[in-house]
Amino acid sequence: MFCCPFMWKSGGEDLQGFYPVRPECQSDVPRTRFKSRAGKTLSARRWHAAFTEDGHLDMEKVLRRIQRGGIHPSIKGAVWEFLSGCYDPDSTFDERTKLRNLRREQYGAWKEECKSMVPVVGSGKYITMAVVSENGQPIDDSSVENQGWVVKTAVTDDRVLQWMLSLHQIGLDVARTDRYLSFYENDINQSKLWDVLAIYTWLNLDIGYVQGMNDICSPMIILFEDEADAFWCFERVMRRLRENFRATATSMGVQTQLGVLSQVIKTVDPRLHQHLEDLDGGEYLFAIRMLMVLFRREFSFLDALYLWELMWAMEYNPNMFATYEELESRNNNAADDPKLLKRYGKFERKYVNSGTNERHSNTIAVFVVASVLQTKNKRLLKEAKGLDDVVQILGDIAGNLDAKKACKEALKIHEKFLKKANSGNRQ
Repeated sequence: MFCCPFMWKSGGEDLQGFYPVRPECQSDVPRTRFKSRAGKTLSARRWHAAFTEDGHLDMEKVLRRIQRGGIHPSIKGAVWEFLSGCYDPDSTFDERTKLRNLRREQYGAWKEECKSMVPVVGSGKYITMAVVSENGQPIDDSSVENQGWVVKTAVTDDRVLQWMLSLHQIGLDVARTDRYLSFYENDINQSKLWDVLAIYTWLNLDIGYVQGMNDICSPMIILFEDEADAFWCFERVMRRLRENFRATATSMGVQTQLGVLSQVIKTVDPRLHQHLEDLDGGEYLFAIRMLMVLFRREFSFLDALYLWELMWAMEYNPNMFATYEELESRNNNAADDPKLLKRYGKFERKYVNSGTNERHSNTIAVFVVASVLQTKNKRLLKEAKGLDDVVQILGDIAGNLDAKKACKEALKIHEKFLKKANSGNRQ
């Protein structure tokens, strides 16, 4: 991870120094609004103080701090491992070290498996040209673009063929991912991103690779020095997002969330919803990118990470680790225990209290999009005469959104939506 050469001072540190932008790209990236706030942002000192001597983490205290002021860049990776469900806050240092080593070994085994099929994996290079045709025949002239490697015999295994057909698309996306960051001037770092995405795709062929996964994975490559740790954090984050990327010949999974967004706006701002319907935008397809890549285009790199950790803290569920590891959950009676309930994020508590379990489609990201639409309500009603105008108006928000404010507004809209929906159900 990039590191600043100076210590953190109250509001005085240039946090962008953790993620340097190439000089020639400075004018092309959204400005960063996030600033460290003494007494609000989770600092390294506060983070380390949140652990007991043997390693149990006071997650309630950590969540409270994150929701107040985000996470300092020097500890983002370590904190994200808990927010994403990689580790259980109730585990010890020794237990996590054992699990980390097991996961690194597992990742290494998967990497070797992929390398045995495509030697470019783990070579420090990556593929940008198709290596096989749709019927599995080798493409001989791909050698120059693919580091001198070609498939020598026809690929007859359907799973292997499906995977190999995706590798060059991953490479093309890697080549343009966060290119404005100095980090990706190093080819080795680009190849790490390709390796992680290629291996994830091999393990998840039911969904495969879909453009946008590169935008979700890139921060993990930057935050974690060990590629295996980056993979596992990405894998856990994708547990929340993977259904958005599931595609059929006629639909994409994200349309479920777009349907929820439509219902939200129809409930809390019927006039705006009707206007969008009149513009043939009632399916809210213009919001696909925001939901697929979690606002990566609307915020600077640092601000996008800030938004992610705010949302994850608000959605935090202490049962995540147990659910992902298929263990028995220990907090099933949280609704009846105020002390247990405090271990959940603000947004998640609403679902625990209500007993609702619709968590894929009703994520806080949907309500953040709703808050963005609300901030542009007047312009959309007055200036949008077609969908192109809607896209242009929403495009103007890049670099002008405040992540914390957007999340606060999202919580308000969520509250309003639940009240109106519940009162409608009672009538």
